[in-house]
Amino acid sequence: MEMGLAPELLRAVDALGFDTPTPIQKKAIPVILNSENDLVILAQTGTGKTAAFGLPVLQLGDAVADRVQTLVLCPTRELCMQITEEFTKYSRFMEGFKVVPVYGGTNIYVQIKALKGNCQVVVGTPGRVMDLLRRKVLDLSHIRWMILDEADEMLNMGFKDDLDEILAQTPKKKQTLLFSATMPAEVATIARKYMNSPEEISVGQRNSGADNISHEFYMVHAKDRYMALKRIVDINPAVYGIVFCRTRIETKEVADKLMQDGYNADALHGDLSQSQRDYVMNRFRHKNIQLLVATDVAARGLDVQDLTHIINYNLPDDPEVYVHRSGRTGRAGKTGITVSLVHTREAGRIRDLERMTRKEFKKKLVPGGREICEKQLLNLVDKVENTIVDDVNIEKYLPSIYEKLAWLDREELIKHFISVEFNRFLEYYKDAPDLNVVQREKQSPSGHMKMEGFARLHINLGTKHDLTASALIGLINKNSRGRRIEIGRIEILRKFSFFEIERSRVNHLINDLGKSSFSGIRVTVELSSPAPGKR
Repeated sequence: MEMGLAPELLRAVDALGFDTPTPIQKKAIPVILNSENDLVILAQTGTGKTAAFGLPVLQLGDAVADRVQTLVLCPTRELCMQITEEFTKYSRFMEGFKVVPVYGGTNIYVQIKALKGNCQVVVGTPGRVMDLLRRKVLDLSHIRWMILDEADEMLNMGFKDDLDEILAQTPKKKQTLLFSATMPAEVATIARKYMNSPEEISVGQRNSGADNISHEFYMVHAKDRYMALKRIVDINPAVYGIVFCRTRIETKEVADKLMQDGYNADALHGDLSQSQRDYVMNRFRHKNIQLLVATDVAARGLDVQDLTHIINYNLPDDPEVYVHRSGRTGRAGKTGITVSLVHTREAGRIRDLERMTRKEFKKKLVPGGREICEKQLLNLVDKVENTIVDDVNIEKYLPSIYEKLAWLDREELIKHFISVEFNRFLEYYKDAPDLNVVQREKQSPSGHMKMEGFARLHINLGTKHDLTASALIGLINKNSRGRRIEIGRIEILRKFSFFEIERSRVNHLINDLGKSSFSGIRVTVELSSPAPGKR
């Protein structure tokens, strides 16, 4: 990895075992070293972004200066700590260099003391950087490099006002480097407002998925979602991944069920204290936890290597969130799998994601009991076959063991051995039902697939009235007179919303909801035309 880097940086990179630069490093490092132009760099997480901006900034900066020359803004504490650690590794052979991380959830006075000790680089979250600026202990007047890492995530987390205020306090003459996995309108606005004719560098196609990640989906009824999740985990004994849920409540419920059923899992959600979050994350990073069940908010900035699977217990409402989730696996050139559990009515969303990511989504069948048992048995046999035998320490116990088991022949011994480890699987999956559902769709004359049996309704409630998707589902269920109603796509807008239900229930539901109220407002529901461009 040369590209014009100084000997001390090459030495540090070599000591870390890196010999081939990633595509983003190949493109970005020479440009930053040889140009003062602002850059917008579009790349997925896990593509080596920190080295892409860290190495050239370290080379061009003044290692003995007593003022902050580089400010790196990132969305979360975890990412802040990770970037700081990588800067420290890259600068190990540079005399006098110092990097200070600043983030919330910890003592600000410790960070103030570190800043007063002089440093060249500050890595921080927007909220804590704002606190330090207001206290006038962080001086940005000499900033030469302004780096916005995961800019889309910072905007998603509501940091736009903080970013505006921080950027306004930096010098006009500086190089701004904006890194983002996606390019929503808000990021484009930041680029136009605070960057000077930025050059764009992109790895892969905008908003597309990484080439080394495969995408799979399973079609199941909502009531079977958890059973399907367990089967997907059971058919992949070596799974190490994150299960994404919509809400904190669902996250807790799924994690609790998994733990009660004997799976090595835990939850990550907004109700955890910082110390609890750190404890869970530490266990997950060290693979003491096999499955981490999390919300998107709780998992922001989370960076864990070697994940084999990302499992969408629910598809996210925002397609760009799907790209972020998927980008957490398949890192550093390794392969990864993103799995989604979907309803028949979500087939259109799968096609939308295929178009956006430019990747094929493979429909898979939820495995049956016999298939899972066979996979688990072979996995157990592989473990036994590859176990290292400690002849020295077990030798003295063998005569007693041989005597105890002498009445069993080879075949019977294998059966007993397998049964000790495997009876619960055999019993659980003995009469396992088929969880796969048939997709209710047909080909239209135009060649597009269209869903059968669903109608689209308009309701006079939206975000202005505190309506959410879960609140709408609750309102429907409460007024359905005990009938089970299949609910399709939900679109929550500001003053009104749209939702789909099975056509046979339309008249009953319009009549029943018309007698109800929500947040003090009389509910009005009426039949709407199909969504434009959908189905």
